[in-house]
Amino acid sequence: MITNALFSFARFIAVFGIVDTLCFERLTMSRTPTFEEARRLQHCDGWYGIFAVAVLIAGFLRVFHFEKGSEFYFANPFFHAKLDLFAVIGVLSIYPSIRFVKWRAQKRLGMALCACFMARGIGS
Repeated sequence: MITNALFSFARFIAVFGIVDTLCFERLTMSRTPTFEEARRLQHCDGWYGIFAVAVLIAGFLRVFHFEKGSEFYFANPFFHAKLDLFAVIGVLSIYPSIRFVKWRAQKRLGMALCACFMARGIGS
């Protein structure tokens, strides 16, 4: 009973973690993000992924090992709708996540380029 409640609570926290990270990303996003904003978005997107995996793990553990059993859930059309919506949201989040990962390489290149210019006295 206690383990069931703990997994339920963990899933609850992870769901709200997803909502929080998406809200934070929305508030931080701008057309031309600064270096600090880009870093925050990448960090936040990483947490989004962690929370999404936590929701899946806790949810499927509850389906297969706790609660009412997998037969109940897999026979329920609302369970399938919930999984489908989760999958759609996951697919929609792939593009921004790829963009944030590409920014990491661009940030490194940009910093290296700036360091080279600065070392050669360009811009002063």
